[in-house]
Amino acid sequence: MFTESPSRAISSYQRVGVESGVVSADPHKLILMLFEGARQALDCSLLYIQQNRIAAKGEMISKAIMIIDHGLKASLDKTAGGELANRLEQLYDYMTARLLTANLQNDAVIIEEINCLLGELHEAWASIGNQPAGKTDVQTAAKNTIEDTAGTGAMA
Repeated sequence: MFTESPSRAISSYQRVGVESGVVSADPHKLILMLFEGARQALDCSLLYIQQNRIAAKGEMISKAIMIIDHGLKASLDKTAGGELANRLEQLYDYMTARLLTANLQNDAVIIEEINCLLGELHEAWASIGNQPAGKTDVQTAAKNTIEDTAGTGAMA
């Protein structure tokens, strides 16, 4: 009856959990899920670098790039977001370019850098849900993250 390996069964269970979460999530939660998915993929890529599993590392970095480019970047509302949305778009472009470099060079430091940036943005986005309506400060948090990145010369 149960011919699947335990890891395949766990993977199937997780996939159902994610799909259920997506169906029932509001737009705010969906963005949180995108951040979480990209960060998980980057965590896996770091593990695969340590294990010298180059193909698996490449798949995980590609997954993170797709989430950043076709999920986070594509969800930006440039009309409503104005300058902040434009700066986030630049930051997402920077992240994908750096991840391409990390993939080619097996560079864990770059992966950690991007994972850290995603973590800061994830925190800022999560804080929106914890604040009463009209009290959101995500623009300040995101702007600070972008300015910190630009201040290091990373986005130059």
